Amino acid sequence: MATCGAGRERAPHASPPPPRSSVRQLAAASVGNAAEWYDWYAYSFLAVYFADQVFPKGSGDSLVPLLSAFAVFAVGFFMRPVGGLLMGAIADQRGRRAALTVTILLMGAGSLLLALTPTYAATGVLAPVVLVAARLVQGLSVGGEFAASTTFLVESAGPGRRGLFSSFQYVSTTIGQLLASGTAALLAHFLTEGQMGDWGWRVPFLVGALISLAGFWIRQGAHETHDVPGKASERPAVFEALRRHPRQSLMICGITAGGTLAYYTWTTYLPAYAQMNAGIGKGDALAVGTISLAFFAALQPLGGLLSDRVGRKPLLIGFAVGFAVLAVPLLHAIGSSFTSLLLVQCAGMVLLTGYTSIAAAVNAEVFPARVRAAGIGFPYSLTVALFGGTAPYLGTWFKDAGHPGAFPWYVAGLCLVSACVYVILPETAKRPLDRAG
Repeated sequence: MATCGAGRERAPHASPPPPRSSVRQLAAASVGNAAEWYDWYAYSFLAVYFADQVFPKGSGDSLVPLLSAFAVFAVGFFMRPVGGLLMGAIADQRGRRAALTVTILLMGAGSLLLALTPTYAATGVLAPVVLVAARLVQGLSVGGEFAASTTFLVESAGPGRRGLFSSFQYVSTTIGQLLASGTAALLAHFLTEGQMGDWGWRVPFLVGALISLAGFWIRQGAHETHDVPGKASERPAVFEALRRHPRQSLMICGITAGGTLAYYTWTTYLPAYAQMNAGIGKGDALAVGTISLAFFAALQPLGGLLSDRVGRKPLLIGFAVGFAVLAVPLLHAIGSSFTSLLLVQCAGMVLLTGYTSIAAAVNAEVFPARVRAAGIGFPYSLTVALFGGTAPYLGTWFKDAGHPGAFPWYVAGLCLVSACVYVILPETAKRPLDRAG
C-alpha cells in the first residue's frame, strides 16, 4: 500500500516535468473552472426567487418552496461522487484535458436546462422534475471538475509552487461564484421582485450556458500533464484507488469534512441565513456576499504562497481550530445591518483561506499520479455531498424547526473533527510530487 504523500517517488519512472507555459495552464484551468462554478452557484443565489415558481406552497408555510429548492441543491451534490469517480477515471485513463472538456460541456447543458425549467403553475410536477434533472447533470459535472482540475493545476506547478498553483482552484471557483452573486445582485437592483420571480432568475442560467462554451474553447489549448499508459491493460481501473489506497481515501474525507461545511456556510448559505435569522434585506445580503467573495478571492494566492514556505499543516490547523472556537459567536453576531454581516462574512473568510487555498495541493499530494484524479474525486465529492451540499438545507430546517441556534454548533463541531485529522496529517509541502504514469 502506498503511503500518504509522494515521498517514495521513483525518479526513473517520472513523467516529463510541468509544462513551461504556466500562464497558459492556469488560464485553461481557471477560466473553465470559473465557468463551471458560475453555473453551479447561480442556483443557490437565485433560489429565493424561483422557489415559488417551481414548487407548490405548503398550507400556510412560506418556507416550504425554499426548503424544496435547497433540497434539490443537496440532491445535486449526491451526483458529485459519481462524477468524481467517473470523470476522475477518465482523467487517469485518457488524460486530464479530456476530462476537463467533458465536465464543462455537461455543466453548460445543465445550465441551459435550468434556464428553460417550466413553472409549476404551467406544467405541475414536471417543473420540479426538470429542475432535479438539471441539477443532477450539473452535479455529475462538478464532481468530475474538481478531480480533474485539481490534478491538472498541481501537476502544472513547478518545484516549491504547488501551494500557489493550488490556490487558483478557489480563486477561479470564487470568481465564478462572484460572477453569479454579482449578476444576481445586479438583476435584483434593476428589476422588481415580481420581475425577478417571473423571468429575471432565468437570465443568469442562459449566460452560464454561453460562458461554458467559452471555457470549452479555451481548454482545447491546454497542455496535458499526465502521461497516459498506452496499453489498456496498464490503465488504472475505476475503483483501483479505493481498493489499493483505502487509508488515503478516508484521509481525504477527514481533510474535507469541516472545510466543505464551513465553505458552503460562509460563501453560499450566509446571505439566506442572514435574511431568515437577522432580517437583513435580500438586496443587502447579495451585495455583502459579492463584496466578501472578492475579498476571499484576493486572499487565496497569499495562503498558497504561505503554505509553500511554512507547510500545509499550520494553515489547516489554524482554519479548523479558528472555526471550532469562533463559528458560534460569529454567526450569532450577525445583525440586521449591512456592516455587521460584512464583518462576519469577511472574518470567516480569513479563517477559511487556511483550508481553501491549499485544498487542491493537499489532496493531490495524498495519491500517486496513476490514480490521483479518481482517488481524489470520489471521497472528496462524497464528503462534500454529505456535509457541504446539505448545509443550506440543514440551516433552513433548524430555523423551521424552531432551533436556529443549533446550526452554528454543528459547524463548530465538524471543524473540530477535521482539526484532529490535520494534527496527524503528514506534512507534504516539501516532498516531490509523484508523476509516474
